[in-house]
Amino acid sequence: MKGRTWVLVAILLAAMSALLHYTHYLIFHDAHHVFIYMFGDIAFLPMEVLLVTLIIDRLLSRREEVSRRNKMNMVIGAFFSEVGQDLILALDRTSSDADQIRANLAITPESSETDIKLSIAWAETTPFKIKPTPEVLADIRDHLAKHRDFMLRMLENPTLLEHETFTDLLWSVLHLQEELVARKSLDTLPETDLHHLAGDVERAYTHVLRAWLDYMIHLKRSYPFLFSLAARTNPLRPDARPEVV
Repeated sequence: MKGRTWVLVAILLAAMSALLHYTHYLIFHDAHHVFIYMFGDIAFLPMEVLLVTLIIDRLLSRREEVSRRNKMNMVIGAFFSEVGQDLILALDRTSSDADQIRANLAITPESSETDIKLSIAWAETTPFKIKPTPEVLADIRDHLAKHRDFMLRMLENPTLLEHETFTDLLWSVLHLQEELVARKSLDTLPETDLHHLAGDVERAYTHVLRAWLDYMIHLKRSYPFLFSLAARTNPLRPDARPEVV
């Protein structure tokens, strides 16, 4: 409700309360009784505020927040199933220190939450050495072009509006796709332009890896069976395979 409506409702409720107390007095002619119960009710108001506002409201808000986070992670999971895992593979081919990245982000089914947090800390503090080739850029462009509509629909999802990190991921990936599509040929790019595209690739790669690691923590905490599959098919593990061995 708007502010003016709240004021009108408050005035109406106060008037109704006064009318009922007055009616009680007219019927029983006992002002002492009316004031005893009125002040007794007022004395309980702070406890009612504490119970309703600070306890029940927080419990309901917490429950709503957990439900919203679960829905959000379902959408993020759909992104990695549809686009993200293959995109990580493609982006990994642009890195000149790919072996180091794989060694530090080789999440396995046996990895603990602490292991994943250490991987996040490493990814956040380590600059990636990106040196893309025209061939790899073409593969990234084609892969993203196939899923552009899917990613645009994700941006329309109201569940993701509060997830700034994942929204930044989508924007960085879509921007990279637009940069690559805008060039008529990727085979004759000057070094200056390749350097510019390397910055776009690094931005997208950083966002994708961070979101993927956060998602792995969510799976580890809430859905161990999904975490097992995601870790077994980790695109940064050279020995990744879905079969349990």
